[in-house]
Amino acid sequence: MSFITVSNLWKEYGGQVVLENLNLEVQQGEFCTLVGASGCGKSTFLKMLLGQETQSRGELLLEGKPFPGEPDRNRGIVFQRYSVFPHLTVRQNVLMGLELEQKPRLGKLFGSARRAALEKVDAMLVSVGLEGSADKWPHELSGGMQQRLAIAQSLIMRPRVVLLDEPFGALDPGIRKDMHDLLLKLWRETGTTIFMVTHDLKEGFYLGTRLLVFDKVRHDPHDPQAFGATITYDLPIARADSKLFEDIKDSVAQTARHQAA
Repeated sequence: MSFITVSNLWKEYGGQVVLENLNLEVQQGEFCTLVGASGCGKSTFLKMLLGQETQSRGELLLEGKPFPGEPDRNRGIVFQRYSVFPHLTVRQNVLMGLELEQKPRLGKLFGSARRAALEKVDAMLVSVGLEGSADKWPHELSGGMQQRLAIAQSLIMRPRVVLLDEPFGALDPGIRKDMHDLLLKLWRETGTTIFMVTHDLKEGFYLGTRLLVFDKVRHDPHDPQAFGATITYDLPIARADSKLFEDIKDSVAQTARHQAA
């Protein structure tokens, strides 16, 4: 049985079709990168995996059962904009998830439970390279360090699925390379299943074990919202070659031109 199964999945908003006829099977531990022109439903699909959106038709299954209807600890999310709490230190930001899970009403841990949680937090800060910034406030961190903090917040809960929505889009190229290396290191250590949206095709090829290209194969110039995007390429990265890279790049560019017309 596949870890995640997507079967004949559609998403519509009124008369607008965003996604149509998505079919996909993902095994646990895969790293799926999602690419395609803006507006092709990549982030919408991520929201459906998170539980923020529900499908209009079709099935979305986790180990053979419908995906939980609301976000839970088994699914972590990291956005392009740093989702950290400005009024908490780095250490407190990462600790909060553990405190809310164990003490949802108080939001605080005490005694041995707190010491055990802080040991996990400190180990995570070492993993993401923030051990020297544990007592700093988020505004004292660079963009790359804030994104490291957001990743630590997500992974401290040991989610089974991590969803990344263009997490490195606002970072400088040099910092992005460091973040790529960090993400791959953490993925190998945790074995988490990852879905990552990116507009950078090279980034998608570099990070993923599998590249999913979202594209509109049907177009109606008189009714641009009549058809949605589907998965036009489902590519194991190990078998990628330069010609296929160019084919995908041309496909994404063509869809962007259709949308602009």
